[in-house]
Amino acid sequence: MREYKYDLHIHSALSPCGDNDNTPGNIAGMAHISELDIVALTDHNTCKNCPAFFEAAESFGIIPIAGMELTTSEDIHVVCLFEELSYALDFERELSRFRVLIKNRTDIFGEQLIFDSEDNVVGYEEHLLTNATTLSVEDVPKLVSRFGGVCYPAHIDKDANGIIAVLGTLPETPIFTAVELHDLKRLDEYNEKYSLRGKFVLTGSDAHYLENVGDCFGTVMLEADKSDPSSVRREFLRRIGGL
Repeated sequence: MREYKYDLHIHSALSPCGDNDNTPGNIAGMAHISELDIVALTDHNTCKNCPAFFEAAESFGIIPIAGMELTTSEDIHVVCLFEELSYALDFERELSRFRVLIKNRTDIFGEQLIFDSEDNVVGYEEHLLTNATTLSVEDVPKLVSRFGGVCYPAHIDKDANGIIAVLGTLPETPIFTAVELHDLKRLDEYNEKYSLRGKFVLTGSDAHYLENVGDCFGTVMLEADKSDPSSVRREFLRRIGGL
């Protein structure tokens, strides 16, 4: 068994709330400085910077996970993670059917930048990424599982876009095998109020600026060897999925 230090919730400059310095290469570099082992890129409703992030992360010895922070029709944020980059990109193509396309206002929300592996800007997302999709919170786990992924409610201890803040409780359905707490110091409080026992409780920085990468991190014990990133991803995500 080996201990891995992870941050599974980070945004690049593709997210409209992400700073333009949050390039895939810079994120990977900050993750290395923060001594993280496993890092997920989770931009809002898109995985378009995940290919560049995979290359950058691997050059720093970081195990990358392709993901996104999906916004449900109820305006709840759900972290979606995938074992393979190709699965994430296929999922994004499917998700495009459920996006509500609103032209991005760059003067308000920023440019939504797409990068290559050398941090060159190669494109822009034309439509705003932070608005809600037409997928309900009930629909998301079923769709994610079709693409070999796992998902769980993001930052359930935050007022903005947290499932508890929106619904008033952690609902019995859909059954999430994991949840994300931004502040793990509140674990006992949330165990008491919402019965998290039996769930895999994760954390993540939700970093939108480079200086916040690794601010909130967790650790996990895995049997997989770091020299085989695919096996690390597989074991970790299956643990999160309750398998």
